[in-house]
Amino acid sequence: MRTVFVEMIHNKCRQGFYRSTTIKRFEVPENKVSWSVEYPEYKPVEYTAPSVKGKPWADPEISEPSFEPKWNTLDGNVNRKSFTGDYIIKDGYPLNPIGRTGIIKRGLLGRWGPNHAADPIVTRWKRNATGATIIDKNSEKPILQFVAIQRRDSGEWAIPGGMVDPGETISATLKREFMEEAMNLLEKNKEEQKELEKSIREFFEKGEEIYRGYVDDPRNTDNAWMETVALNFHDADDSILGKITLMAGDDAHNVKWMDIDKMLNLYANHSEFIQKTIQKHDAHW
Repeated sequence: MRTVFVEMIHNKCRQGFYRSTTIKRFEVPENKVSWSVEYPEYKPVEYTAPSVKGKPWADPEISEPSFEPKWNTLDGNVNRKSFTGDYIIKDGYPLNPIGRTGIIKRGLLGRWGPNHAADPIVTRWKRNATGATIIDKNSEKPILQFVAIQRRDSGEWAIPGGMVDPGETISATLKREFMEEAMNLLEKNKEEQKELEKSIREFFEKGEEIYRGYVDDPRNTDNAWMETVALNFHDADDSILGKITLMAGDDAHNVKWMDIDKMLNLYANHSEFIQKTIQKHDAHW
């Protein structure tokens, strides 16, 4: 069963070159991913992006004398706990709980260890011009749509999520990220922002948890990795989202309502989150 687990959530973070760089990951065969398996030939590449170093939202280098992180716990406002359980600290560095990735240090991630995100899966039923729900002819089930953004950094389609700020609640992150990426909140004036937040406040209080755990993110390294909480916010009669215009903003290049089916190929393991959402609604897949 261990191998199946690794294939599902530790695949994209072992593939070829590291996120739009010329940095090539050291090859890690599936049977050598686990730290419990001996791999004496393993010589991972060391990489921390220049864009991460010295930033106020990022950790300093492990070697800095003033940096004394409290691993596997809440370290001030920074959550260093992992949804996978306690992770190992080796030679002062946290180890990816799922296994080897072919790269050490932080890559493009700000935090050593877990980097926490939140993903709002906003859904509605696909409808025709008369407002009737559209049923797929083959599955005979209604077609579900979700709000998808096209990421600026990779061009891939994804759920419009983002990082949880220190001290921020998951619910606040979910609402903020959706408004920034799918509704272009940051380009609106204060009055427009206030009105927008008011229109969806109640909607974002009724989410149902779909996933909580490790993310197969292409930015992951041996010492830094993504974890997320994904919640589904479903507008059953399109009464709330039907009045709102989607507009790409912040980290999004594009945004749209995307039909859901098994051919979806999304960023990281977002397709897995969407499949769990489909099962919850008993919709077409």
